[in-house]
Amino acid sequence: MKLLLSGATGAAGSQILRSALADPDVTKITILSRRPLPSWLPIPSPDKPTEVIVLPDFQQYPVDIQKKLADHDACIWALGCSSLGMSEADYTRITYDYVVSAVEALREGGIAQSPTATPFRFVFISGEGADPEKTNIQMFGRVKGRTEKFLTSLPAESNIKASVYRPAYFFPSNPDDRRHTRGALLRALDCVAAPVFRTLTPSLYSPIQDLGKFSVELAKGRWKEETTFPNVRMRELMKQL
Repeated sequence: MKLLLSGATGAAGSQILRSALADPDVTKITILSRRPLPSWLPIPSPDKPTEVIVLPDFQQYPVDIQKKLADHDACIWALGCSSLGMSEADYTRITYDYVVSAVEALREGGIAQSPTATPFRFVFISGEGADPEKTNIQMFGRVKGRTEKFLTSLPAESNIKASVYRPAYFFPSNPDDRRHTRGALLRALDCVAAPVFRTLTPSLYSPIQDLGKFSVELAKGRWKEETTFPNVRMRELMKQL
């Protein structure tokens, strides 16, 4: 499987990258990034081609990049940010508009005419509390939900099949990932919060290794009969692997 990945330098995306590198079914990884990847991310193995496409603007895809994107089997969209302190316009641009632009780039690149027999799989890393019906008063829930609804409403002729995963609380277990994706205060809070969530409210806790592997399995087309995966469902399905 040739995989596209966005958000590789984030807390979720860095673990997804590690999981993709470890999966023998992933034959190529193309990372969409605003800048060259930092040295703390894992180094790809020589037998797994990995390309980084630097996009200064995630709403602008040159024609040659559009065609490159369409030459893949799946995408895991892990690019995102906290809504805290952001205006709704800025949060919508990053959470919703970037996704719409990526889908449009795939369309312009010819994904609907792909010679493969299966649809292109688009995995969106959303979050618990996302609300596609926009009844949630929290900006996070409304905007994430709007993105989910856009993806899951794509027509069959687009040749894009969306899967939505809503992780709950998680934290990076790899020391490099944790140091570079979490500030000092959040790292301190993780030390307190992680044992509490893991022990007392496991339904609200996403083990980071499960998050990474589950996302890659969705990209590979597993559980294709379902579309939206709350965290509880993820944990149920991971026990079956």
